[in-house]
Amino acid sequence: MNHDELLHRRTFVKTIAVGALASAITLPRLSAANDRLNLAFIGVGTMGRGHLGAFLGMADVQVVAVCDVVAERRDAAKKTVETRYAAQRGKVEYKGCTTHNDFREVLERKDIDAVVIATPDHWHALNAIHAARAGKHIYCEKPLTRTIGEGRRLVSEVAKAGIVFQTGSQQRSEFGGNFRKAVELIRNGRIGKVKTVRIGVGGPAKVCDLPEGEAPTGTDWDLWLGPAPKRGYSDVLCPKGVHGHFPAWRNYREYAGGGLADMGAHHFDIAQWALDMDGSGPITIEPPEKGDTGLRFVYANGVEMFHGGPSGCTFEGESGKIYVDRGALTSDPGTILTTPLGDDAKKVYRADNQRRNWIECIQSKKPTICPAEVGHRSASVCTLGNIGYWTRKKLTWNPEKETFDDAEANKFVDPAMRGPWKF
Repeated sequence: MNHDELLHRRTFVKTIAVGALASAITLPRLSAANDRLNLAFIGVGTMGRGHLGAFLGMADVQVVAVCDVVAERRDAAKKTVETRYAAQRGKVEYKGCTTHNDFREVLERKDIDAVVIATPDHWHALNAIHAARAGKHIYCEKPLTRTIGEGRRLVSEVAKAGIVFQTGSQQRSEFGGNFRKAVELIRNGRIGKVKTVRIGVGGPAKVCDLPEGEAPTGTDWDLWLGPAPKRGYSDVLCPKGVHGHFPAWRNYREYAGGGLADMGAHHFDIAQWALDMDGSGPITIEPPEKGDTGLRFVYANGVEMFHGGPSGCTFEGESGKIYVDRGALTSDPGTILTTPLGDDAKKVYRADNQRRNWIECIQSKKPTICPAEVGHRSASVCTLGNIGYWTRKKLTWNPEKETFDDAEANKFVDPAMRGPWKF
């Protein structure tokens, strides 16, 4: 992870067919007293703890369970919950948050309405699909899934269950609204017809080659691996106890999609939004002969998108350019930004807080700003890029059938999981 990506992550911790379907179904009723949402956390590492702190400040949410394969993390999360609630209630102590090692124990509980999933990427699909089948509303971190096949299954299960789903693509809601502003300017033709998009994020995932060791007491290493290939413990993948950094499992393709999918799930998501491609994706993937940057995506309308460039998103059109990143929004010429959009301008979904948007959509029975289909399509762009780098072939992709024109590439679309794990 480069310096800019690390800074972006630290900043975060501190701080539509799908829609038609969601509005037409009957959603599970809240089980908690006074319509307070009973919430459980699956994964309470660095990202999960960031979410936990935010939800503990919401009066209409009650955290009742935390789950993690590392004992120290779940115990620390339980202490955080109970200390916070005791202080809110003006009491010496509060009891009411249970701990779990296995996420399936959480999903069996009828009193839990919703779950926040912040596990490593290779677990997202299993966690979320089983949660959907259990009738739980879901907030799942990005990238939505590790593979495209997993993502399509997840979208199907969410639709079947009729639950409210939010992908943790926080750039759609937060960071001063800069990303939304850029998207609306682009959709209203302020830079003319879009010609190229440049996404500056890290490189593709690599095969894990870390030394193997013995797992520490209190860490369920086999459950951490789950559907991933069997191997010995590494504290690079699963740090001991409670840690304050983002572990490097993100670099390895058995568990994630590298920097390309880590911050890429945020920035490619904005590109998809701006190009009005939330339900589709590129049709051509052309990697460079060597190196970990420069891969080219081409959409059916001729827009070219490159992996590489300044951190964030750069949109180049026939009559101007817009650059947007966390804390940055610039244009050339400058009048693109300084001239307000009119009252009749095209607007996109507005939400100013990704977590609150999810809670409010559960209450209102409306679709979220980033439902499962949208999260799946953005994650798919990242996976397509990885497959391009891994095969070093120019590939043709069918975004409707979600298949390649190449047998080798198709093997990466929906690979088998390690037994006995299955959907």
